Amino acid sequence: MPVIYIGTMAKPATGKKKRAAKAAKTKTRLAKAKAGKAAKLKAPPQQAKADAKAMHGDIPRWTDAEIDEAFRRFAAREPHPKGELHHTNAFTLLVAVVLSAQATDAGVNKATPGLFAVADTPEKMAKLGEDRIRELIKTIGLYRTKAKNVAALATILSEQYHGEVPRSREELEALPGVGRKTANVVLNIAFGEPTMAVDTHIFRIGNRTGMAPGKTPREVEDELVARIPAKYMQHAHHWLILHGRYTCLARKPLCERCIIADLCKWPGKTVAA
Repeated sequence: MPVIYIGTMAKPATGKKKRAAKAAKTKTRLAKAKAGKAAKLKAPPQQAKADAKAMHGDIPRWTDAEIDEAFRRFAAREPHPKGELHHTNAFTLLVAVVLSAQATDAGVNKATPGLFAVADTPEKMAKLGEDRIRELIKTIGLYRTKAKNVAALATILSEQYHGEVPRSREELEALPGVGRKTANVVLNIAFGEPTMAVDTHIFRIGNRTGMAPGKTPREVEDELVARIPAKYMQHAHHWLILHGRYTCLARKPLCERCIIADLCKWPGKTVAA
C-alpha cells in the first residue's frame, strides 16, 4: 500500500539525503573543533597586544651592558650548550637540519636513526636514492620534498666536494634545501664559526624582549651579531634557542622562571621588573 503524506508532514529522508545530512553535521563538528583548537593556541589578548607592541619596536632597546649581563647569566647556567638534533658528523648534521625545516627536533630525531644507520656519508646517501630516503623519513613533515633535496645535495657533495661538507656560507646555501639559517647552524656546530641561526624562537625573543628588534629574521640576526660580545657568540644561538623553547614560550611564556626577566622590556611579562 502506498504511503500517503498528509498536511506538512515531511517525507522520510532518502539514503542520499541522510548521507548528506550526516556529512554536513560532521563538517560542522570538525569546524567547531578546529576553531576551538585555534582559540586555545591563540595568545591571550593582553599578551598579543604586548607582542604586537614589541614587534613594532615600541619598547626600549637593551643597553650593551644589559646584553652582556644576559649572556653572562646564560653562560653561568649552561657553559657548553648543545643543539638537540642527533648527528654523528658534519654531513649527518647538515641532513638533520634540512629535515628539521617546519618540523620539531624531536620528530626528526625519531626518523634519522634508521636513515643514518644505512647512510651516514654523502656517497651512501646518494646511493640510497630518493625513493628509499623518502620511505625512511616519511614521518617528518614535507618528507617528499626533503627526500628529493637530501638525495640531490648528497649527490652534489659526492661528485663536487669529494664527500666533504663545504665550510663556506655561499657553497652551503647553493645546496638544495639549504637556506641561511641551515648554513648558520652547520657553520656554528660543525665548524665552530660564531654565527647566529635565527629560528622562530630567536626571532620571538629578539623582538619580545627588546634585545634585538627586527621585522625579518635577517634584521634580528644582524642586530644580535653586532651587539653580542664576541666571547659569547660561539654558543649564543644555542642559549637563545633553548631559552625560547623552554622558557620564553610563544603562547604562555614562563616569566616566573626566566633568568633575564629583570632585563626584559616586554610589557606583557608576568613578573615585576
